[in-house]
Amino acid sequence: MNISSIIVKTKPEHYDAVWLNLQESPLCDVHFGDKQKGVIIITIEGENVEEEIEKLTQIEQMPYIISADMHMSYCEEELEKMKEEIDLNATVEELNTDKKAEEVKYFGSLKGKY
Repeated sequence: MNISSIIVKTKPEHYDAVWLNLQESPLCDVHFGDKQKGVIIITIEGENVEEEIEKLTQIEQMPYIISADMHMSYCEEELEKMKEEIDLNATVEELNTDKKAEEVKYFGSLKGKY
């Protein structure tokens, strides 16, 4: 299962209509927004990336939507695979050393480290 967050942008004068259209749509879940900025945050779910892209495309075509951009994506299968490959004991041992912060190597994620 994939879950992705989408930032939807519209004009402030169309905010209420877009919010209602998204709220009534089976494509997504509406979470919060900023009427003055014309921004609404939603999430979509799909069995795969293709299903999510299809939903995103349909959302982009809704009335008064200027843009709908995928911001963050989560894939359960990818996370489970990464968990299997990471030696958490080695990671904990490294954190329990007396290293200074500037001596710790940061890779942006554990994925690139092992």
